[in-house]
Amino acid sequence: MDAVLDDYRAAPIPEAEKALFAFVEKVTACCAEVRQQDIDRLHEAGWADEAILDAVLVCALFNFYNRLVDATGVPPLSERGHAESGRRIAREGYGMR
Repeated sequence: MDAVLDDYRAAPIPEAEKALFAFVEKVTACCAEVRQQDIDRLHEAGWADEAILDAVLVCALFNFYNRLVDATGVPPLSERGHAESGRRIAREGYGMR
């Protein structure tokens, strides 16, 4: 996990995941420049359209939430809050009950 956070390009993960992370990075940084060739590269790496859509939706939601939080001045979670959130996500996943 730390290696991915440091630099996914050099992390010991499958090339398919590196391709997906590169795509998500492009969606975040310059989404208007996403082209069919970007999708084609993901297909060549083994990703189905449904997985690509899921990646775009997750990326879009995180970008939305980050901008909402930043623009409205919501204070960041404390270190304790992050730890509790991490434990909850590890135990229950991201899904709402």
